[in-house]
Amino acid sequence: MNIRILSRQVEEAIGYELVFFKDRDDGESLFANIAVISFYDPPDKHGIREDCEPVDYSMVTNRLFQIALHDIDIEVLEEFNLDYKSYFTEADELAEFIYKAKNDGLDFICQCEYGQSRSAGCAAAIREHFYGDGIKIFADYRYYPNQLIYNKLYDALENYKQKHCS
Repeated sequence: MNIRILSRQVEEAIGYELVFFKDRDDGESLFANIAVISFYDPPDKHGIREDCEPVDYSMVTNRLFQIALHDIDIEVLEEFNLDYKSYFTEADELAEFIYKAKNDGLDFICQCEYGQSRSAGCAAAIREHFYGDGIKIFADYRYYPNQLIYNKLYDALENYKQKHCS
């Protein structure tokens, strides 16, 4: 399974790769047999972002999971009227999406605004759950994996496995 982490620039220049975890030979199209997990900023009362729209992947895949999610740490959840439980409530649904796509033999693209935090946290959780090597993403200086996303998705993947794969 390939997992690629992309920044929002993919919207303007399809094919810009920040990292590519390789499990097979080069030469495949960037979007051949892929499932996309796309994070984007929700409207923000703090005025950080106002014009956030998800990247349109409709021309390249029909296996798409889009999540409007702030890229924040646990220390500031309260400032956004959130707590650990109410942040990233889509984690269980995303875990199901990941398992179905993986079972169908699809590769993954994890995409967010800068390709450093939300997408990296997502990719690290997937890699850790299936291969035990998610630490590689945390160890790469280019990334700052969002630990909330990592922990919530990793737990959701583990729970999905317990309920559906035992």
